[in-house]
This record gives sequence, C-alpha cells and structure tokens, in this order.
Amino acid sequence: MPQMRPMDPAFPIDRQIVIDAGPVVLVNVFTLDVADEPIFLKAWQDDAAFMKQQVGFISTQLHRAVGDSPTYLNYAVWDSMADFRAAFTHPEFRAKLSSYPSSAVASPHLFQKVAVPGVCVG
Repeated sequence: MPQMRPMDPAFPIDRQIVIDAGPVVLVNVFTLDVADEPIFLKAWQDDAAFMKQQVGFISTQLHRAVGDSPTYLNYAVWDSMADFRAAFTHPEFRAKLSSYPSSAVASPHLFQKVAVPGVCVG
C-alpha cells in the first residue's frame, strides 16, 4: 500500500472529497524506489482499469519524470466530486491499494479549472 503524503497537509484529500464540486481533476504525484517501477506500473494499470469503468470518469494520463527520477504524475478528470468520491472510497479500489510497492508515496490533491481572461477557460 502506498504511503499517503498530502500535497497540502492543511487540506488533505480526505477533507477535499466531502466538498460538492465538479468537474474535478485529480493530480497524484508518486515517488518510489526505481526497483519497484514494474510493480508500481502494474498496480496503477489495474487501478486505472477499475476507474475507467466508474460513473463520471472522463480520462486519465500517467506521466514519468524525465531522467533517472522514479517519480510519476497521474492526472485524472472526473465529472463531479461525488463520482470521484464513490470510486475512491469503493471497497474494490481500496483493496487494490495493497498491490502498490511499500516504497511508493502518493500525494493526491483535487483541483478545478480556473478561467484566466485571454489565456484559458474555466
């Protein structure tokens, strides 16, 4: 099971998921030992396959840090916080967390798009 290290310790994911909002974007940064990358990738693939079947799931993309850093970033888009919460707290998903290598540290955080005039839409 990955260790959980909040991206913002003052407002960890367990405080975020109770807020009704939508759409939401999960950003999750994982650090791990390089030797555990194959195990991590298999665990993440299984999680992603589960999440893709859940109501409100839109998309996900995994990124690996450039170079020798075994750091990964997952970006997942959901229709609503309620949909993400249902998937994230689902017993089947929670059981899958035990498949991650013990060196894995996850730092999940939820975001919403922000409109910046002349640059991006909300």
